[in-house]
Amino acid sequence: MEIVYASLARRRPGEASHEGEAAEVVDALWAHALPGDGLQHASARPEADRIDLLLYLMTLDAPTAPAPLRRAHGLITRSQQNSLELRRRYLPPAPHTQNADPACP
Repeated sequence: MEIVYASLARRRPGEASHEGEAAEVVDALWAHALPGDGLQHASARPEADRIDLLLYLMTLDAPTAPAPLRRAHGLITRSQQNSLELRRRYLPPAPHTQNADPACP
């Protein structure tokens, strides 16, 4: 199991979170998850300027499998692009950058 911490920045920092916001974000992640993402569990916590995410991803043993950070970024990006609520409320995630660690392509 791989655990990835990520966040989405609010379009309007300081905007009050509403009841059910975390559940809506987690629902959007599940709605847009693909089998190759390996999503096992997700949690979210709203903050004043962002929503923090913890994604629990299945460890993929295939030598050509994408790294957990790349899979998490793909899932979050796909969810933000395809969910009207996430697009309205949060900025798109920054582009994924190549990690300096060769074990994390």
